[in-house]
Amino acid sequence: MNALKIAATGMAAQQMRVEVISNNLANMNTTAYNARRAEFSDLHYQQIQRAGTISASDGSVLPAGVQLGMGVRPSAVAMDVSQGTVKQTGGLLDVAIEGAGYLEISLPSGGAAYTRDGALKLTGDGQVVTSDGYPIVPDITIPDDARDISINASGEIYAYFSGQVDAQLLGQLTLAGFTNEKGLEAIGGNLYIETAASGTARVGEAGVDGLGNFRQGYLEQSSVDAVREITELIEAQRGYELNAKVITAADQMLGATTQIR
Repeated sequence: MNALKIAATGMAAQQMRVEVISNNLANMNTTAYNARRAEFSDLHYQQIQRAGTISASDGSVLPAGVQLGMGVRPSAVAMDVSQGTVKQTGGLLDVAIEGAGYLEISLPSGGAAYTRDGALKLTGDGQVVTSDGYPIVPDITIPDDARDISINASGEIYAYFSGQVDAQLLGQLTLAGFTNEKGLEAIGGNLYIETAASGTARVGEAGVDGLGNFRQGYLEQSSVDAVREITELIEAQRGYELNAKVITAADQMLGATTQIR
């Protein structure tokens, strides 16, 4: 009886959906986290009678065939690329990206990664890095004697020094855009790397060619909607229970068959 196997695929699908939801809820307070959504597609079909074939009885064409579905499978865990709310922090090196784009990060391996987490920090040498210590690209260093810094919407970083009226330009933050943001591969630590699906990064100035702008003193919050996640969690739980009932019903039917003498 195929019902047992079909219901098992349904239970596995709902279990995967719960795992995705649990990861979303666990990252409710993760800076710039993008919620994920589990997506599914049906499995192949068993063809009993193909639509459009000729009936053997009178030679007429069958308007509808007989197909038995064999269950469900996960097709993707897609990232919701909508921007989270922007919250004021007051941090001098906290920058939120309003619009499209990612900060480029240099990994220890020499490769590039990308993030929307703008909670930047300084090393002992004044280098601007991420919370995990990865330097941003292009490299920017804040002098020790700078008494204040300012970051404008285009990403230009200015430093103010004692005894000087005019600010000094230290460098400029850039943004990387992608043709398909959902194709980026998450590697943890709020970092992504490009893939063949995402396309090559297009690095440019903020506010140009569809890229967003920077906002100093703010951070982008997680895009997780707790109410939506709880609602989907309930749906997944009920879907799991219904598939379990199908297995129970199929088992009872098989049990009844074995009792026939």
